[in-house]
Amino acid sequence: MTTVVEKPVASGMRNELGGSFKAVLALTLFESRRLLTRIPVLLAFSVYLGWTVWRAGKAWGDYPALQDADRATQGAPMLVGLAVLLSVNQAALRSRRHGTERYFTVLLLPHWCRTVAHALSVAAAALVTALCVAGQFGREALRPGAIGQGSVGELLVGPLTVLLFGLAGLLMAGLVRSVLAAPLLVVLFLFLFLFFSGMDYGARWLLPAVEEPTSNTLPSDLMGRPAAWHALYLAGLALFLGLAAVLAAGGRKPAVFAGVAGTLALTLVGGVAQSAGDSPELVKARERATVHPEQVHSCVRRDGSTYCAFPEWGPRVGDWAAVVDRVRSLAGGSAHDQDVVVRQRVDARYGLSGDAALDSLKRPHEVTVGTQWGGNRVPEFSAAVAGVLIAGDEEAATSICDGRIVPLMWLAVGWESDPLDALRRVRLNDTVTGSDSVLQPTNGLYMTEAQTEVLRALLDLPRAEAGARVKDRWDELTAPKITAARAAGLLGLPAPEGEDKCLS
Repeated sequence: MTTVVEKPVASGMRNELGGSFKAVLALTLFESRRLLTRIPVLLAFSVYLGWTVWRAGKAWGDYPALQDADRATQGAPMLVGLAVLLSVNQAALRSRRHGTERYFTVLLLPHWCRTVAHALSVAAAALVTALCVAGQFGREALRPGAIGQGSVGELLVGPLTVLLFGLAGLLMAGLVRSVLAAPLLVVLFLFLFLFFSGMDYGARWLLPAVEEPTSNTLPSDLMGRPAAWHALYLAGLALFLGLAAVLAAGGRKPAVFAGVAGTLALTLVGGVAQSAGDSPELVKARERATVHPEQVHSCVRRDGSTYCAFPEWGPRVGDWAAVVDRVRSLAGGSAHDQDVVVRQRVDARYGLSGDAALDSLKRPHEVTVGTQWGGNRVPEFSAAVAGVLIAGDEEAATSICDGRIVPLMWLAVGWESDPLDALRRVRLNDTVTGSDSVLQPTNGLYMTEAQTEVLRALLDLPRAEAGARVKDRWDELTAPKITAARAAGLLGLPAPEGEDKCLS
């Protein structure tokens, strides 16, 4: 007699993640494609990319500092994150809205595995954001004249923000089965963003992106932003929310519990470490760079002049030297051959939160140049060089309030291809007529209406003729207490009709 033993049929229902891997992967691909083609997400990416392209090359002039360019990648992804939050929440509640929840009980995947697929679809949106961030930063890094170095921690903030927001929407779908919960969560986040943005150093680092109140550019080693710890905080918090969503969906596996505990620990470690504030070593380094920059400068000589800068700005010496040479070429008398010392300065004592004005230097023929370059910074530096050539030192130059302003501003803008546009850009109110203040790296100057008239008349002459007139009467034009009318007479120009009284 033969006995036939039939093997029991294995159940198609497997709760282990590994056993349902292919089904989870297939659902992840479906949900990722659906998420990335949702109208709110498409609109958010369109605005993000449009804003990024439109702003490209405008934020830092012609020469970006990469330690600033990395932070500029953090704000716009928050819009994408909010769109992903809403879309993922709606996707997770889709079966409830359509009344198909009960049909899922006969399918292979349990509810928590479907939640895992939704979580992985958020990772796809974060990956697309990471590609956008890499493209934005890479473009700045490849531009001629880019200096400094970016931070990986800063660059991770954008993608991690999208991941954080999306997983927050997924968790909300598991806790509150209502489509109104996600919009309310967005409103709550916007309120918290406004509330924490105005708080002290430690509290504002609880936000995804931490903006700075000024556009000050500091050397990379003086930044003091805990970017790596902040990235760890965001990553830990995002993973914690994702695993909590899986836990709420019924995925009560030992690995999930361990993951929740581990990511919570990462969040706490990153959150505490990023709130420690500036170290004593960093405070001393900032103080030294501000008060005694010569101790950290690297100096080079070009055509007799000396250029001292923080090490990262070494490649920019050629641009500064070109401006100095052009200004000197228009000067007469001994100023035509006068060597100068260009010293780069920044007030780093208050980090990126400070925006204090620099005091004028008192050492002879020493000129300040800032840490930003390109755009309006060029005529401002040019005006500072011209002032030192005429007055002898920076402090004396910034106190000029007589007709010497005419040759000074001629040296500052006369060599430009469009002198009138340079004049407009260097004046505080972008004017080319009337009285106005002239910006410089340190204290500014003041041009009266009469001085502006004489300078405009001088700029209207052919450049060679104007330059010859200035050099011929250089000593008289640079004598203290000369009036605008006297300067006009020396230059053979009509007498000005406007007011010639400086602000006291």
